Amino acid sequence: MAPLPPLPAADWIAARLRPGTRRPFVLGIAGAQGSGKSTIARALASRFGCPVLSLDDLYLDGAARQRLAETVHPLLRTRGVPGTHDVAAGLAAIEALARGSALLPRFDKARDEPGAPEQVPGPAEMLILEGWCLDARPQGEAELAAPVNALERDRDPDGRWRRWVNEQLAGPYAALWARIDQLVFLEAPGFEIVADWRIEQERNAGGPMTDGEVRGFVQHYERLTRHMLRHGAEWADLTLRLDVSRAPIG
Repeated sequence: MAPLPPLPAADWIAARLRPGTRRPFVLGIAGAQGSGKSTIARALASRFGCPVLSLDDLYLDGAARQRLAETVHPLLRTRGVPGTHDVAAGLAAIEALARGSALLPRFDKARDEPGAPEQVPGPAEMLILEGWCLDARPQGEAELAAPVNALERDRDPDGRWRRWVNEQLAGPYAALWARIDQLVFLEAPGFEIVADWRIEQERNAGGPMTDGEVRGFVQHYERLTRHMLRHGAEWADLTLRLDVSRAPIG
């Protein structure tokens, strides 16, 4: 595999790592959709010779999310928000890496089901965990009262979906967040740029969604993304501010 080009953001993070004694040392990288988490994670993994686990790799399959859609709320058919991941599988993978080689979950987005897991050697000294809502804390009831966009207004008028998602942060996800030893937050300049970044990703990947469909899609994540932009710097050990082109600005 050809070496990855140098990334200023990866260099900045690498210079500030403070591994403790727990193994594997779990470096979390959080940031809005399109902020460059995966690219930075790959660069750091190449540098340190460690595996990467994405929150996306822990998605529940389409059938499981359909059951949630039928029993909890129809919006849970769309993967991504807290409650649509197999958090226990993520924790089990981390603990397995502490003991020896392990199978890391991988998700096939095209088929909407888990793909073949990746065998990684161990015990591992370090693991990079990346995801858009890593370490997000629950919102207070007052924050949940009013819808933040048209999707919540029209499809979650009673707030049942957003409250259920919020409960997942207070429950299962907190255990996974607790396993992060050092968290880096990639701070976007604002929520408005997130849709533009996501549209760019869709175009580069040759995806089927129109720009309008992408803007509608990111509304599923707007509430928590805005919550992260307000508080992520407080929760993270390191915060890297990005400009609109994703270049680090301090």
